[in-house]
Amino acid sequence: MGLFATGVTVVTVLDDEGTPKGFTVNSLTSVSLDPPLVLVCVDLSADVYPCFRRDRVFAVNILSEDQEKISRTFASKIEEKFEEVSCRPGKLGPPLLDGCIGHLECRIIQDYPGGDHTIFVGQVEASEAAGDGNPLLFYGGKYAKL
Repeated sequence: MGLFATGVTVVTVLDDEGTPKGFTVNSLTSVSLDPPLVLVCVDLSADVYPCFRRDRVFAVNILSEDQEKISRTFASKIEEKFEEVSCRPGKLGPPLLDGCIGHLECRIIQDYPGGDHTIFVGQVEASEAAGDGNPLLFYGGKYAKL
């Protein structure tokens, strides 16, 4: 799969205390345009997994090519991922990271078992595009740019 170029996103949620949580994802998939649906796969052992089960909402932050450091931070196991990241609450609650080229706010409408992951299908309820900038890409095990 390393030969398949993907965009890089950070998916954010809120834990049961309202604390922001997030993780880097490059497996976001568009499922439908009408209604607008996307899917994201979450590891059953991920610390954010219970948040998907409880709140049933998440935000997708589409990273720009100058946000590689943010991607690396959210791909790590460190606890305080939001310490050096500027963000604001989205309409559904989960944070939207500043500087992204776009955001999707989704309500989970279905989930399916997928081996050691759960496949969550979210209906996009709010979205925005920055209108400029290039996406951060991942290819061949490395970050890439257009």
